[in-house]
Amino acid sequence: MTLKERVEKVIEKIRPYIQSDGGDITLVGVHEDTGVVEVSLHGACNSCPSSTATLKGGVERMVRQEVPEIKEVVTV
Repeated sequence: MTLKERVEKVIEKIRPYIQSDGGDITLVGVHEDTGVVEVSLHGACNSCPSSTATLKGGVERMVRQEVPEIKEVVTV
């Protein structure tokens, strides 16, 4: 399984929780050389003041826990 596939698997686990709050998340890219994952937040997440906390405290924590090669998750 590639690094991108591993990250996609984690994003798919997280997606229902984000969707339950009226938002969504899409994997944009995985930069294997830097360990940075790019995601796009949609719907309610796009304008939510808590989206940064969700991204760093939830999404990034879970991705890094399951895919230790990842250093950071950012929105684009």
